[in-house]
Amino acid sequence: MPLDLPTIREQFPGLQRKAIFFDNPGGTQISQASLERMTAYLTECNANHAGAFTTSRASDEILDLARSSVAAFVNASLSEEIVFGPNMTSLTFNLSRSLAHWMEPNDHVVVTHLDHDANIRPWLLIAEERGCKVLWVDFDVESGKLDLDSYHAALESKPKLVAVGYASNALGTINPLPRLVKDAQEVGALVYVDAVQYAPHCPLDVQNLGCDFLVCSAYKFFGPHIAFLYGRYDLLAELKAYKVRPAPDNPPWKFETGTQNHEGIAGLLGAIEYLEWIGTSFGDVYREKYSQRYEGKHLHLKQAMAAIRAYEFEISTAILQVLNSVPGLVIYGPNDPRHAEERVPTFSFTMKDWHPRQLAEALNEKRIYVWDGNYYALAVTERLGLEKQGGMVRVGAVHYNTLEEVEQLGHALKSLTT
Repeated sequence: MPLDLPTIREQFPGLQRKAIFFDNPGGTQISQASLERMTAYLTECNANHAGAFTTSRASDEILDLARSSVAAFVNASLSEEIVFGPNMTSLTFNLSRSLAHWMEPNDHVVVTHLDHDANIRPWLLIAEERGCKVLWVDFDVESGKLDLDSYHAALESKPKLVAVGYASNALGTINPLPRLVKDAQEVGALVYVDAVQYAPHCPLDVQNLGCDFLVCSAYKFFGPHIAFLYGRYDLLAELKAYKVRPAPDNPPWKFETGTQNHEGIAGLLGAIEYLEWIGTSFGDVYREKYSQRYEGKHLHLKQAMAAIRAYEFEISTAILQVLNSVPGLVIYGPNDPRHAEERVPTFSFTMKDWHPRQLAEALNEKRIYVWDGNYYALAVTERLGLEKQGGMVRVGAVHYNTLEEVEQLGHALKSLTT
C-alpha cells in the first residue's frame, strides 16, 4: 500500500502553516504522537529518576520503554546499549573524551571531508591532545561520493578509530557503510557512525552493520530536540565515564550526566510510535522481506522505513528533475535521477547571480523554507571551494512532502532566474 499523504500530513500540526517545509535536514516537523507523549509525561508523571513514589516510578517506566523502543529502531541487542543526550554533537564530544583514554601517541584517527563537523572536530581535538595523527579521506567533487581509494589508503596505517557518516547532511550522498565498517574492523579500527541524516529515510540495523558506535538526533526524524548514542555494551562497560560519584557505574547510565530531558525522551518514544504506525498502516508489502529476521516492533519499524524509502525515491527523482531544469543552477552531489538509491532526498546547489542567503530569503518570500550556508559541514564547502561564497542552498524532503510541493519549488526557482 503506498503512503497516504493526506492522512500522514494530518499527523503533523506544524504542516497547518501555509508553507512548504524543505528545511528538513536541519530538523523535521514534530509528529502529533511525539507531542502527545511529551504532554502526557509533563502532566501525568513529571518526576526525577529512581524515586520510591508513584510518579517517579511511572516516569522510569516511560524512560525504560523509550530506551527499548530506540533499541528496536536501530536493532541493538540490548536496551542498555542506548545512551540518551541533548544532541549528536554533545554525545560525540562526551564519548570522544572517554575514547581518548584508549589513544596513544602516534595512533591514527580517520575522518572524512564529507562529514558534518560534529563527526570531525571531536576527533581532531583528542588527536591533538593525545599526539595522534589524523588521516583525511577525500570525496570526489564531481559525484559527491566518498573516494574509496583514499579510504583504503587511510586504512593501511591501521587506525585506532574511523569516524564516518552514513549519509552526508550537505550533499545527500549515502556512503557504502557495510563495506566501510567491515574494511575498517579488519584492520582493528573502532568505527563511529553519524547516522543523523540517514535515520529519517532508511532502515537501521547496527547488528547487521557491525559498527561499534552510532549516533542519531530525534528532531531529524519527527521527534523533539534530543539524541541517542548506540554503543556496543562491552565497549560502553569498559570505557571511562566522566560522571558524579553517586551516578551508576554501569552503562548506559554512567554516560547520562545529570538529570536527562525526560519529556524529550518521552517525545522520542512518540516519534518511534509514529513510525510504527507507518509500518503497520502502509508497510505490509515489506513484511515478507523482513519477517524472517525481525518480529513485533522491530518488524513494524523496518516496514515503516522501507515504505518511506520507497516513496522518497519518487520524491528524490522529482527534485533532481526540477533542479536540473533550472537555468544557471548547479547541483553538488549525486545528480542522476536514475540513481536515486545513492542518496537521501537532501540536495545542495548554487544558482547563478544569487548569493545562497539571498536565494533562501527570496524563497522564504514565496513561503518555501530552505537552508543556506555550510550546515556545519564545513569540510564539504571548503573542499568544494564554496565557503567564501556563502556555501550553498539546501533543499531536503521527507515523506510528508508532496510532489506538488516539488513542482512549486521548481516554479519558484525558475521565476527567480528571469
